[in-house]
Amino acid sequence: MRNHLKSNNASQYFFDLIALLLMFLLSVSLASAHGPKGHGGAEFTALQAAKKGIEMYDKLVASGKLKTPWETDLKNIEVFSRQSGEKREVVVKFSRSKGEPQSVYIYFTEKGDYSGSNFTGN
Repeated sequence: MRNHLKSNNASQYFFDLIALLLMFLLSVSLASAHGPKGHGGAEFTALQAAKKGIEMYDKLVASGKLKTPWETDLKNIEVFSRQSGEKREVVVKFSRSKGEPQSVYIYFTEKGDYSGSNFTGN
């Protein structure tokens, strides 16, 4: 009878341990399901904006919309946010060392969608 009680306690202990472990794993996965920013989705980061901006910039140079000096005289790339009325935009600014206009701007929505370009430098 004693061995029977020991085996019941051991199996109950093992079952409780497994159930506790599963509850912990489920609670961790559910808590992190929304990510660090909550329910709003992932934020469009400056690094993502720079990557997308460079891809767009390369396409503009390859298509001839930006002339060859933009490829050879590029000085720096800057990423910043700006508020335009109710909407926030992420701006990628490409500047060159010489020539006019001095800068080209590529705009993205705060979710990372392309929203326009400015080749006049203003």
